[in-house]
Amino acid sequence: MSFLYKSDPERGAVWARLFAERAPAVDFRIWPDVGDPAAVRYLAAWEPPENLTEAFPNLELVFSVGAGVDQFDFSRIPPGVPVVRMIESGLVAGMVEYATLAVLAAHRDWLTYAAQQREAVWNPIRVRTAGSRRVGVLGMGVLGQAVLTTLQGFGFPCAGWSRTARQLPGIDSYAGEEGLDAFLARTDILVCLLPLTEATRGILSRRLFERLPPGAVLVNVGRGGHLVEPDLLDALDGGRLSAAFLDVFDTEPLPAGHPFWRHPRILVTPHIASMTQAETSAEVVLDNLRRHREGLPLIGLVDRRRGY
Repeated sequence: MSFLYKSDPERGAVWARLFAERAPAVDFRIWPDVGDPAAVRYLAAWEPPENLTEAFPNLELVFSVGAGVDQFDFSRIPPGVPVVRMIESGLVAGMVEYATLAVLAAHRDWLTYAAQQREAVWNPIRVRTAGSRRVGVLGMGVLGQAVLTTLQGFGFPCAGWSRTARQLPGIDSYAGEEGLDAFLARTDILVCLLPLTEATRGILSRRLFERLPPGAVLVNVGRGGHLVEPDLLDALDGGRLSAAFLDVFDTEPLPAGHPFWRHPRILVTPHIASMTQAETSAEVVLDNLRRHREGLPLIGLVDRRRGY
């Protein structure tokens, strides 16, 4: 019985050590050292290898090494094989840090001051209280809830939106298409943490931007496919939005000639908002293996119909 790991080799080395300590009966292998394909019962990958069914006929469980699974082609994964996305404390903490940094930078006009520094301009902007700046998070999963709870602690009036109703203490919650307009109308800084599905692809578009208050700020840490890029540029250049903090893009790496690189109201980071941490992610995977053996519910089990 073997576990095949196909992702970052440095993280793989940590996983190999922890598997040897905690699950010595499992033959842990790092791609491309597959060993006996018929012995592979578990696979962890960012993108699974092609011909999965033929390559590993006895596969029982597939793990995504990231929080999302939109990079998976589910048609190539046997329907009877569960797929589990990564939910681990290090990944959550990193996303909370990045979202908090972006929201505070938007709140305290950091892009404006960076531009003023380049021009040697001394022009103080009146400081607004956090209580006067309304934050909204699209997506109230594990990451969205953690971000909302942290931002609430700074005094921001916080709200979350999700496809189905979620409740979080002290957070205004909106759900479904019928709740989206009201959610957007009260949101000055919008953080996108949605999973990428056919229902959410292109949601960050002209139609959505027009429903935000004038001068709103966008923070996209979901997926590049959520954003209609020309609509964002139009919204920024037309004054509908005042700034955008972008960590994910439709094409990665972002091409050198892309207009986002040099736009004065956009901050670009190279998909680093949060990264799966080696030790804590290995612990989560090992716990899920135990749950799988004991017939218990898996943490992060993906609903293929929803795509997350």
